[in-house]
Amino acid sequence: MQPRIEDYAIVGDEQTAALVGRDGSVDWLCLPRFDSGACFARLLGDEDNGHWRIAPKGVTGPCTRRAYREDTLVLDTEWDTPEGSVRVTDLMPQRDRAPDLVRIVEGLSGRVTVRSTLRLRFDYGSIVPWVRRTDGHRVAVAGPDSAWLRSEPEVPTWGEGFGTHAEFTVAAGEKVAFVLTWHPSHEPRPPLVDPFESLAHSVEDWRAWAAHCRYDGPHRDLVVRSLITLKALTYKPTGGVVAAATTSLPEELGGVRNWDYRYCWLRDSTLTLGALLSAGYRQEAESWRDWLLRAVAGDPADLQIMYGVAGERRLPEFELPWLSGFAGSTPVRIGNEAVTQRQLDVYGEVMDSLALARHSGLSAKPDVWSLQCALLEFLREAWRQPDEGLWEVRGGRRHFVHSKVMVWVAADRAVRAMEEDPGLPGDLDGWRALRDEVHREVCAKGYDPGRNTFTQSYGSAELDAALLLIPRVGFLPPDDPRVIGTVDAVRAELGERDLVRRYSADATAVDGLPGGEGTFLVCSFWLADALHLTGRTKEARELFERLTGLANDVGLLSEEYDPVAGRQLGNFPQAFSHIGLVNTALALYGSEEAG
Repeated sequence: MQPRIEDYAIVGDEQTAALVGRDGSVDWLCLPRFDSGACFARLLGDEDNGHWRIAPKGVTGPCTRRAYREDTLVLDTEWDTPEGSVRVTDLMPQRDRAPDLVRIVEGLSGRVTVRSTLRLRFDYGSIVPWVRRTDGHRVAVAGPDSAWLRSEPEVPTWGEGFGTHAEFTVAAGEKVAFVLTWHPSHEPRPPLVDPFESLAHSVEDWRAWAAHCRYDGPHRDLVVRSLITLKALTYKPTGGVVAAATTSLPEELGGVRNWDYRYCWLRDSTLTLGALLSAGYRQEAESWRDWLLRAVAGDPADLQIMYGVAGERRLPEFELPWLSGFAGSTPVRIGNEAVTQRQLDVYGEVMDSLALARHSGLSAKPDVWSLQCALLEFLREAWRQPDEGLWEVRGGRRHFVHSKVMVWVAADRAVRAMEEDPGLPGDLDGWRALRDEVHREVCAKGYDPGRNTFTQSYGSAELDAALLLIPRVGFLPPDDPRVIGTVDAVRAELGERDLVRRYSADATAVDGLPGGEGTFLVCSFWLADALHLTGRTKEARELFERLTGLANDVGLLSEEYDPVAGRQLGNFPQAFSHIGLVNTALALYGSEEAG
């Protein structure tokens, strides 16, 4: 039976992440980085594309229960059987030289026979490695990849059906640990980790980190879970935050809207920075800010909408025809062609992020202001051009209203910085004029007075959920009738069962791609924020309650939600959705003034 997206949980080491199903199977793991080739790709194919299942012998269905250990990224999966109960604990310890996936089997009651089936398939399920025994290990090698499997205490394994199998019995209190370690095949085996010490240290480290969360309002458990998820999606060596741990989980089951989200988007920058700073995670916020500065360095005309985890610019898109796709949703894509798009909004995101960093007192970096001046000088002429917009439409460039609003944000933040610090060099009068000109044009060409709403693009009748951000970024005050009208119009025209779509239900008419998509979770959080800003806090809190109820049993959210079928859609877990949850909780309940 095909698992649902919400059937998965993640474990990770802040450099990559594994998806673990309710049935005890690890169905997705890219090594050594988020954007590397997967050695387990059953998520997008079948068992022959790689997976690792540990579960009671003869049990083919889901577990009895599962949960993260409180305030950690350590996952416990438990089964009750007629013979007794057993637990599998999954984690990826903080990395020293190599990534390790640790799976600890523990008997809880009775005597339970457990089966482990490991099928390693490198390069997204396409390469069957050569497996041999060495010093009590099973060693798999293919090209540049090597993986070592060992157990403590050692249990016998055998090869069958291009897989490595083990079968053993655990009684109450007995434990068997498996460790799978990856390393480049041309290098010697890295030092062994102690799986039981790794578990203890992981629990301690995660709980110490979670204790820094300053939020103490309703649904604190989900806010902390979202923050842990954001940390899990952070590539620790650089500070970059990937949009999701997966590629090609569909926006419509059986559809073609399947994209690779294992990269870092500039559009997320201000919202991510704000969530981390407001929740008390200054170090992570500073690391993200530093990643941003390195990634965007260079000619302002070359600013991209996304980058690799270390700031890579080339992310060529191609398809993997040997994978059948999640629930038959093809093609499976690697890389993201949208990297070549022009999106003017990212200039505003960068300027807004750097303004937030300055106001929050993050450590100063050399040449930041000169970079901002260069961005503004580029926008002086470039802002008049059409672009592909926030949602990366592939149906041609337009004059998107949100993009122009973010150009206004870029100019506004530069003007404010110079007003606050008269010693900063720059064309204050020119940037004020740019800010005013953009504002006038958006209000004249991007607003429909007959419907009292801003529109998706100049001259369009379509709406866009990104318009909900107009009061948040300060383009107009929340009590402006045009803002209230826009919030009401988006809610009425893009709403579906209290949730919000990004744009028209006829998505093909907007982006030129066949098929449809679900409601977009971060847009629904934006609606809650907009309702709160416009004085409808009770309605905002009711919507927030609805949204928190969409998280799966371990508190994770994907990109989208199908309110008719009642299931999650899109890549998982989605940073944007969890950022939305954190920011909305902080807005609604983060201070005594919320109300």
